[in-house]
Order: sequence, then C-alpha cells, then structure tokens
Amino acid sequence: MRILLAASEVFPLVKTGGLADVAGALPLALKRLGADVRLLMPGYPAALEAATHRRIVADLGDHLGSGPARLIEGRLGDSKVPLLLIDCPRLYARPGNPYLGPDGADWPDNPRRFGLLGFTAARLCMDESLTGWRPDILHGHDWQCGLAPAYLSAWGGVRPATVFTIHNIAYQGVFDPSWLDFLELPERMMSVAGLEYYASISFLKAGCWYSDKITTVSPTYAREIQMPLQGCGLEGLLRGRAADLSGILNGIDDAIWNPAKDSYLTHRYKPGDMLGKARNKTALQRELGLPMRPDRLLMAVISRLNDHKGMDLVIHCLPDLLMHHHCQFAGLGSGSAAFETGFKELADHHSHHMALHIGYSEPLAHRIMAGADVFLMPSRAEPCGLTQMYALKYGTLPIVGATGGLIDTVADTERGGPKGAGSGFVLEETTPKALTSAVLRASALFKDKVEWNRIAAANAGLDFSWGQSARQYLDLYSSLLRSRGGA
Repeated sequence: MRILLAASEVFPLVKTGGLADVAGALPLALKRLGADVRLLMPGYPAALEAATHRRIVADLGDHLGSGPARLIEGRLGDSKVPLLLIDCPRLYARPGNPYLGPDGADWPDNPRRFGLLGFTAARLCMDESLTGWRPDILHGHDWQCGLAPAYLSAWGGVRPATVFTIHNIAYQGVFDPSWLDFLELPERMMSVAGLEYYASISFLKAGCWYSDKITTVSPTYAREIQMPLQGCGLEGLLRGRAADLSGILNGIDDAIWNPAKDSYLTHRYKPGDMLGKARNKTALQRELGLPMRPDRLLMAVISRLNDHKGMDLVIHCLPDLLMHHHCQFAGLGSGSAAFETGFKELADHHSHHMALHIGYSEPLAHRIMAGADVFLMPSRAEPCGLTQMYALKYGTLPIVGATGGLIDTVADTERGGPKGAGSGFVLEETTPKALTSAVLRASALFKDKVEWNRIAAANAGLDFSWGQSARQYLDLYSSLLRSRGGA
C-alpha cells in the first residue's frame, strides 16, 4: 500500500505541538507494518538542515504566486522513510515558528503558504512524473493540509483515496474569501457545500468536506466534535458525515518516552521499577531546590499555561495544597502573560514548596515526568493528549479532566474505566473544588505505598505504542480502498 502523509510540522525536524509527534511517529510505525510511506512537509530552514540524504527530485514551478519552488527528497532522521520537502524560500525561509512571525502574529500569507502544501500534495497524487511514484492513499493532517482533497476534487480524474485527520478542531485556518483566486480554486467551491464557512474560507472545512474519510485523535473526541460545545461550527457537517468519521487514539513514541532508555534522566529505570523512580524524585527535588522529602506528594504540570488546559484551576488550588496539605509542585510551560504572572507570583510566595520554569525544556520535561508522583492535566477539552500517556509510562499517576482522549486513556482509581483497573484520577467537573478533591484523593492513596506502587507499576505496562494505532490506520486505509474497488 502506497501512502502519502502530509503535515505542516514533523518531529524531530520542526515541532510546535503534538501534531509534529504524530507526523513523525505514524509513518515509521506504518513502515514497520510493511506500508510504502512517504512524508510531505514545507521546506523550513530547520527541516532542510536536519533532513538527511537530500537530493532535488523535481521543479515545482511557480504556483499560487509562491515564487520558484522545487521538491527535495531526503530521509526522516536515521529512518528509511522518504521525506519530501517543498523548497520555496519566499514562503518558508523565515524566522519564527511555522505559523507565526517573531512578533507572535500569524504570517499574513499563511493561506498561500499552506495552500501550496495542499496543492503540492494533490499534484503528487496526480502527476507520477514528479517522483515516479503515486500513492493509493493521501492522508492530510489538520487545517494546513485541508486544501489537498479540494484540489483533487477540482481537478477531477483518477485520484487516490483521501483521509483527513483533525487534531484540534478549534484551529480551522479561516481566511478572507478574496484568497480564493490566489489559491487557484474554482469559484463554485465557495459555497456551503464546499469551502465556505460563515462567508470566509475554512481550510479545515475543506478537508472535512472533500475527503473520503475523516479521523480524529481519540474515540471520545470524535463524538464530542459532533456536538455544539466542541464542534466549533462544524458539528452539523460532522454529524452528517458520522459514518465516515472515526477516532483513532494517538500513540506515543516509546523509544523517546521510555524511562529505561531516557538519556535525560539522572537515573534510568525500567517501567514499573518504583525504587528507580524514587531515585529520580530525589534527584528532581535536589535539582529544583525543593526539600528532599520522599513522603511529600510531588505534583507536576508540563503544559501551555491557559484556561483551555485548566491552568486557572491549578493556580486557584495551589496555595491550599502547598500550605495546608504539604504537597510540592514542579511546573514547566509558557502561555499568556496573565497565567505566567500568576504562576510566578505563586512560586515567589511558596518557593520552599514550588519550583517553576517558564518556557520549555525537553530534558527538564523528561526529568519532571520521571520524578513527579502525580501529573496535573485538568483540561476542559483535550482531543487526545500525549503527556498523560507519558506519565503512565513513567509511573506517574495522572489527574485529568473528563474529556476527549483523557478519559479514553485514564481510568479513575475509584470508578474503574476503559483500561479496567484504575490508573489515575478523573475530575467529575472542571472546578477548583473538583481538582482539590482529586489531589486529596491522590494524597490519601499515596500514603498507602504498597497500593500506590502497585497501580503505578501496572500503569507502566499499558500499551499506548504507535503499533496498535498504526494497525487501525492500515485497517481504515484497506477498507477505504476495498470500497473504491482498489484492493
């Protein structure tokens, strides 16, 4: 089976969030299962520099007013997955992250930048002369790739089967309708039965409307986005396509997030080895300047600091938990100025119980995950979430909101859940009272070391690897090809 995956960011080349982790891990897992996979992304400077075995394979010409572009083939790290990079300096050779300039504002020509990504993905499906290879399946990820199936629909002719994955429906790629001419799409597509979204163009809607199948990143989120609260205006379309919509839980890369192999840890330990984990807790307390007290419940946050992630609840609850319930806290993340200031003020006032790092550090994230006892993730919405799965792997019990992939992966210790025996703590509602209650339940269980260690060790054996997720994608691709008479 020949599969072309298209994404706007790919770990370890370029990463701003979980999309990059998926785009980097899924093709490797598919290849291990025997698929012929190729990966397409924009040729950002960091990607061009990091890709190995680079060579120019095609002249892409000048489309969408992008300026001269060419297609470069390389490899994704040390793997044998072919990586296709759109080398277009006018659009991609810029400072900042893939979507924002150094000032934090969206690049004003993002429609053109990611229109070219979709345009090129579609061309690779239609013009075998570009690479000598044509896919059976085109799988695009998030709004940045949403126009690819629209181009295929506009051009007509024989085309591959198409799958489109929504990673977070709140980000839709909505732009002024005047961009339609620049995108080289026919005006007839600017309708409710097409690209139009409240008189604007929505790249995400295009992906949902024109793709054969739609997936999202957890079964629960697939149900949630069909309802008004989380559908973000597309719930009607998605309910209408419910038969074509499925949720496939993201996996985690257990070559990177594995305490037995983790080079960032002070002390590596096998998953489920609670003595090894205890050594990392002591090392983390020492590193962060916290009292080295094994009996104190050490809470952790590794997150964007915003209310979507429930960080307002954490700020509200911390003073009481630190002062009256003798907990400790380690935080890592960044976000809005108000949230950063709120956490900094708490850290200044409770420096003996709390350590905070504003920003992001991959090494520190791993050490916090290994050293913490509980991981706080009281999100109001979470399409899938990866960090709660990392926590389980590292023997750290997660405290999560009852939403999306969080309740597909974490079973409450009191109520059981999808994994059978309890594995963490699920909030009944996203309120400060509920979060405090969950932490106090965790603190009470923490005092029973035998039971705590039993649960944490059992969690480490749960299988959230990409292998089983990739098999579900292969099953989806196969059924789609059979329905089209292609397999």
